[in-house]
Amino acid sequence: MKKIVGKVSEDERNEIQLLFERRNGLRELAKILTANDVELYDRLVADMGENATKYQDWWNRMSAKYGWESAENGNWEINFDSCEIYLVTP
Repeated sequence: MKKIVGKVSEDERNEIQLLFERRNGLRELAKILTANDVELYDRLVADMGENATKYQDWWNRMSAKYGWESAENGNWEINFDSCEIYLVTP
């Protein structure tokens, strides 16, 4: 089930969109990169960890700021076109 629980500003949307696109790009890179190049592999792992932290921090900050409804086993999603936040539950 998907339910609208809030909205963010365009600037806030832009911030999470950059993190989202970077996360997807790093995941794609991880699919083609082998551990043979240890330095590059280590950098990828570090970048993925840093990006994941920033991504989760954004959700934590926005949920605290706007007081979005949450649910056990639920997660939030954003519609990048409308800046609306959805609570998605099983």
